[in-house]
Amino acid sequence: MSTYSENTAAGAAADPAPGGGDAKGSRRMLASTFLGTTIEWYDFLVYGFLAPVALDVLFFPQFSPLVGTIAAFSVFAVGFLARPLGGIVFGHLGDRVGRKPIMIWTMALAGAATTAMGLLPTYATIGLLAPVVLVVLRFVQGLALGGESAAGPLLATESAPGGRRGLFAAIVQSGAAGGTVLGATAVLLVGLMPREDLLAWGWRLPFLASAVIFFVGLYMRVRVAESPLFTRAVGAAGAERMPLLVVLRSHKAATARVLFAAVAESSVFYFTAIFGLSYVTGTLGLSPALPLLGIVIGNGLGMLTNPLFGWLSDRVGRRPLLLLAYALGCLYVVAAFFPLLRTADPALVVLALAIPGAVLQPMSLAVTGSFYPEQFDDARVRLSGIALGRQIGTVLGGGLLPVVSAALVAATGGLTASLVYYTALCAAGFLAVLLSRESARTALT
Repeated sequence: MSTYSENTAAGAAADPAPGGGDAKGSRRMLASTFLGTTIEWYDFLVYGFLAPVALDVLFFPQFSPLVGTIAAFSVFAVGFLARPLGGIVFGHLGDRVGRKPIMIWTMALAGAATTAMGLLPTYATIGLLAPVVLVVLRFVQGLALGGESAAGPLLATESAPGGRRGLFAAIVQSGAAGGTVLGATAVLLVGLMPREDLLAWGWRLPFLASAVIFFVGLYMRVRVAESPLFTRAVGAAGAERMPLLVVLRSHKAATARVLFAAVAESSVFYFTAIFGLSYVTGTLGLSPALPLLGIVIGNGLGMLTNPLFGWLSDRVGRRPLLLLAYALGCLYVVAAFFPLLRTADPALVVLALAIPGAVLQPMSLAVTGSFYPEQFDDARVRLSGIALGRQIGTVLGGGLLPVVSAALVAATGGLTASLVYYTALCAAGFLAVLLSRESARTALT
């Protein structure tokens, strides 16, 4: 019987470096996609961190605190509802004209929407128009991330040398941890301001900061080469006219695996970081500084553990790590996360929020960066398939989880229903991976 390492070596031999061994080009590509992912996730997440800290009061003051939080999280969910549409649109364009152009377009779109949020008048100034415009801008953010979150890891995976796809994709995925660190740090810093200053103008600063970091990311991104596998496939057979239709006709099983894996992948972060932050501040009445500090520490470590888990997946396979990630994520949240929070001990609250970002999220996110592309055997439709499956799965998972959990707590007065809901999401991803084949040892075409 051949060992996994032997199979991996065989796969690596059959899957030579697509980039032609250009080490400088690989470094530029990884740096650009990492930074772009960081910026896009910062843009997308900073709203979620600010929602229970200031935005519920500024844009939904006519509601009670709990209902205002639910309303603010509903706007947060709008960004997720836009992600499938963004995945369809930018996935189609990415399979028609290439990965690089849409990564530039999505970065510009997200940066403009986030900066506009920082300039938006509040409810006190323009009334109901304020939350309406907020919803529109949040929708635009979701459109952009719907394309970026699939295209970045895909470009890295398609450009990686054989046997290193997991590592390359995980380096890009660690940009999500980087964006989380930047977003949580920005909100943590403005949260230290006097309450009056925070509500008067301080809340705008994290949004406006996006304009500064956008130009750095754009400069790096325009210098990146196109995916060699995509270029080769289109050069040999031509681009598909309607890649999404091909996906729906010939890649339904692969798309379903991505969808259900994404349900579980997205759940642990949004349940712990977003809903957990609201639970600490709203239900327990603690300072938001504690959970935000835990998120910063955890995701700071996650920037290191993401590549580690990606490297490990190249050696032991994608399936073992994903199955372990979903099982541990479920056990941790159900058995340990909320008991740690309820102690109200500052060190334990920080620890509770740090563990997901340092271990549970990277174990899943790092591996899915390569696992998703490996489910599709045609580079001409790969981005459409990944974007469709991942974005719908993320909506059904992490996108709806904070608002559903807040509503369940309001309806039942406890956490049991939310934990059952979360467990079901983890089980869906576990089953999808369990039914998939191991893909780390196969050549990518």
